[in-house]
Amino acid sequence: LTVLNAGRRYLKAEDLSGKVFVTSGLGGMSGAQAKAAVIAGCVGIIAEVDEAALLKRHRQGWLMEISNNLDHCIARLRDARKKKIALSLGYHGNVVDLWERLVYELDTTGELLVDLGSDQTSCHNPFSGGYYPVQLGFEEAKQLLSTNPGKFRTLVQESLKRHVAAINRLADKGMFFWDYGNAFLLEAQRAGADVEKRGANKTEFRYPSYVQHIMG
Repeated sequence: LTVLNAGRRYLKAEDLSGKVFVTSGLGGMSGAQAKAAVIAGCVGIIAEVDEAALLKRHRQGWLMEISNNLDHCIARLRDARKKKIALSLGYHGNVVDLWERLVYELDTTGELLVDLGSDQTSCHNPFSGGYYPVQLGFEEAKQLLSTNPGKFRTLVQESLKRHVAAINRLADKGMFFWDYGNAFLLEAQRAGADVEKRGANKTEFRYPSYVQHIMG
C-alpha cells in the first residue's frame, strides 16, 4: 500500500509498471519491501549489507534475484524498466554505493533511473549495528563496532551525509523520496546532512513521512 500510494500521490500513476523503486533493508519488517515492489508491479532494487538476510529473502521467494555487482544491477534495472517487467533485485552491498551509482548514471547519461526511493535501515539504532557505513565492508564494520565504537559512530555519520547528498541530487531531478518512520531523516539531520525543509522550523524535513503523507 505504501508503494502504491506513493506512486499515486507523487507520480500521479495508478500503474507502476516501468517505474523504479530503490530502498534498503531486507531483514525484519523491511524484508517485505521486495515483495511489495513486485505486487505493485514496479522494478524494486533493495540493498542489503548482510548476506544472510539477503539469502533468506531469496529462499523465501520474496526476492527474485540477487547480485553483488552494481554494473549488473544497473543493466537489469534498465532492461526491466524498458520492458515494464516487475522485478525485485537484491543488491548485496551498501545502499550508499547504489545511490551514488544512480547519481553517476544521471551525470554521465542524463538518465534519471529511479522514480521512488526510501530507506528501511534500522536508523533508530544507527550506532549499534542498525546502519552500516559505506566506507567499510560488512565484516570490517562489525569488527570496528566491537573494537572502536566511537570511530564507528563517526563513519556512520559521514556515511549518512553521503547517503542524503545522493538522494538530494536525484530528488532535485524528480525522484520522490519518503521517510519510512525508521528515524533515517532524524539521524541524518543529527549527522549534519542537508535534510531540513527550506523556510520551515528545525523539526520539519524536506521529505515526507509515509505515516502522514502517504498512508494517512
